[in-house]
Amino acid sequence: MSEDRLVSAVQGEEDANFDMTLRPRRLEQFVGQEKIKSNLSVFINAAKSRGEALDHVLLKGAPGLGKTTIANIIANELDVPIRVTSGPAIERPGDLAAILTNMQEGSVLFIDEIHRLGRVVEEILYPAMEDFKIDIVIGKGPGARSIRLDLPRFTIVGATTRAGLLTGPLRDRFGIVHDFEFYSVDALRLIIRRSASLLECEIAPDAEEELGGRSRGTPRIANRLLRRTRDFMSHLSKKSIDLDVVQFALQQLEIDESGLDRIDRSILSCIVERFNGGPVGVETLAATISEDSGTVEEMYEPYLIQQGFIHRTPRGRVAGELAYKALGVPFTKSAGDLFNS
Repeated sequence: MSEDRLVSAVQGEEDANFDMTLRPRRLEQFVGQEKIKSNLSVFINAAKSRGEALDHVLLKGAPGLGKTTIANIIANELDVPIRVTSGPAIERPGDLAAILTNMQEGSVLFIDEIHRLGRVVEEILYPAMEDFKIDIVIGKGPGARSIRLDLPRFTIVGATTRAGLLTGPLRDRFGIVHDFEFYSVDALRLIIRRSASLLECEIAPDAEEELGGRSRGTPRIANRLLRRTRDFMSHLSKKSIDLDVVQFALQQLEIDESGLDRIDRSILSCIVERFNGGPVGVETLAATISEDSGTVEEMYEPYLIQQGFIHRTPRGRVAGELAYKALGVPFTKSAGDLFNS
């Protein structure tokens, strides 16, 4: 359900199709995350000059910020094949063994949502990452024996949206660790401009800025809003996307100037109007808006907390001044009251 929201950073089926078209192939084409790009360029060039596999890479950050894109770029820059899988897809040790024994020298294995690997599977991965060896059990019962196979030297690129769920031993085996940040409006403008060009759609500079400002710092959301705005451009019989088209489209889609949609505003309204600004527990909040508490915590809250619309306190969620402003309600609490426990 949350994946269907226009402002959800979770990839949907339509996103997957367009991401293949819009995804940059090289570091110089990738917009934003300048520190990550700079460091990766150094590490990749060093590995290539020595003729070695790149050290294992861990990419951490919220959905939609470009972790999968960077994984593919790493393989392209190294000029090696990439194999893509995910933590939930590797259910048994045999699944991982089959993947690892078919890796090529220097190639990249991308494991999305790596924090969801099972514990038994994860333990098989340790010697593969550290010593490039894998233990395989042959036979069953008393006659079973274990043999150790050598693996080609390869690079694991792991991506996670919940780094806190990674075990210490797994995290320590990554030599290169990068944290993705939300994008500035200027960076999103460049992404929107590039995407519009690839979609053969003209867009005005002020329209780029308006879309960028409502994209919640996330390229996936920016590209999704661009596609929906393009639909409204056709509906309005316009030949290009201008500011009027963007404002009309986002008004129809119920996405306000802060990038909040109807569900976001219902959460803020619940805290501000029904619970007098809070504090309110997440279970009570979820029940009030008829939603699962896990979905509220994982899908809705992160952006609202990161932007300061709500604050998480020991007694529950409290509305920040920005929440009152977004709802057009006078702010009556002092800053100190927000965090009193």
